[in-house]
This record gives sequence, structure tokens and C-alpha cells, in this order.
Amino acid sequence: MSFLSTINIIGSGITAQHLRLDVISENVTNINTTRTEEGGPYRRKLVVFQAQNATRDAFRVAMAQARNGMVSNAGFENSGGVRVVEIAEDPSDFKLKYDPTDPDANEEGYVELPNVDLVKEITDAMAASQAYSADVTAFNVLKGVISSGLEIGR
Repeated sequence: MSFLSTINIIGSGITAQHLRLDVISENVTNINTTRTEEGGPYRRKLVVFQAQNATRDAFRVAMAQARNGMVSNAGFENSGGVRVVEIAEDPSDFKLKYDPTDPDANEEGYVELPNVDLVKEITDAMAASQAYSADVTAFNVLKGVISSGLEIGR
């Protein structure tokens, strides 16, 4: 695995967590939205991640190639990372609030509110922020390793 594939892996994590933070921001922004183009209140969105091209035997294959004197990184350019496969809608029920004066109230006087919970969103934002920071730290470590490697030639 070359340092370029490591940069790709780290970059995929940074991109995925950035999108996750965008979706969380959209959820928080729409926490009181009772009307959407689809009709009804806003429905919370969730980001679904998937491991990208993760091969369980990639390390074993790389070691076998190194042992046989094959130092090529062919086939390992995209040896991991993460990708967003879907931005799904949370199927949980909407919250109900009794307010017969609200123009969006139903016949019984209840208003359907979005299924967005601010505590969940803040928790998710903190987790996404920590993952983003970890990816940045990994990138900075890689930068240091590459820089040290370049110093060898001096």
C-alpha cells in the first residue's frame, strides 16, 4: 500500500464525515419545519456509510508479494476507505403537539412535528467532529512520515 492510497483512504473519511455534518446541520435547521414539498413535516435524514473495497486478505497478499520480491502496489491503489451509499430518511414517528390554533393542526388539534431530536443531533455532530479530527490527525502523521522519508535522501 503506497502513501497515495493512504491519502485516498483518509480523504474518503474526511469527505464522508463532512457530508455527515452537512446532513446533521440540515436536520437541526429543520427541527421546527411542519411543511415540506412532499407534504407533512420534515423527516430526519441519516447518512449510511459502507466500507470501500475492504479486502480482508489485502495484508496477507501484500506480505506474500513482498516475500516474493514483488514490491509493486498494483491492485492496492484503492485498498480501503469509506463511502456514503445513501442518505436515508429516519422512519420513526413524528412528534405530536396539541395546538388547535396552528394552521397545520389536524381535525383533533394536533400538529405533526419533525422526528428530529436535538440531543441525538448534537451527539451525532460530536461523533462526526471527532472522526473528522481523527482523519486530520492521521493525515498530519502521514505528512510527517513522508517528510521524514524525504529527509533520508539529503
